[in-house]
Amino acid sequence: MAGLADSGSNPDVDLLYDINGLAKDAPAWFDRVMEYVGEYGLLLAIVLLVVWCWWSVRRRGDEDAASTVAALVWAPLAAGMAVLVNVPIRGFVERPRPFLDHQGLEVLVQGKTDYSFVSDHATIVMAMAVGLFVAHRRFGLVALVLALFGGFIRVYMGVHYPTDVVGGFALGTAVALLLSPLAMALLTPLVKAVERSPRLGWFVRAGGPAERDDAVIPEARSERTSERDLAA
Repeated sequence: MAGLADSGSNPDVDLLYDINGLAKDAPAWFDRVMEYVGEYGLLLAIVLLVVWCWWSVRRRGDEDAASTVAALVWAPLAAGMAVLVNVPIRGFVERPRPFLDHQGLEVLVQGKTDYSFVSDHATIVMAMAVGLFVAHRRFGLVALVLALFGGFIRVYMGVHYPTDVVGGFALGTAVALLLSPLAMALLTPLVKAVERSPRLGWFVRAGGPAERDDAVIPEARSERTSERDLAA
């Protein structure tokens, strides 16, 4: 399994050199930007998308806010579970980093000593993107585009084969989707309980449960006022 890409004629290796070759032709400052984006930037961007989606959902306070927030909570949990699933996979495959087996690569990040397949970065960003897509289509589509770009950058940086990234995408997607029904069955009642809490209800709806009560009370008052006016 470690020799998945031992031959230079392997399409996986050819694509690695093609994509990583872009880093050789790019200015040094651009490579530094790509290094930061690939290591931290895209993951941070997807996390901010999840937070932005949560803020938008709680501010609107729709009837399905609790289920949407539960799905948003599942997004980072799915990423964490996918990484845990990846631990035995990497130990079983034991695929070295591409720069250890192939010469002439432009490696933008030094010190990578762990195994290459499956890519943790690709797994995390795709699991979060798919989880966000389950919660909210528009935000999820943006996250999916960012995740795909993140996979490209990992190859550009010379730290992963293309199949490492594809494997990460598949693993992240599988965990986020296959475990989603169970996660929602457990998280939705919990989030609904939080929604009813006077102190924690703000996490699901802006203003918490008091805001909903206020929305009903004035209406009831207006009905009683109308009745008194008719009686008069």
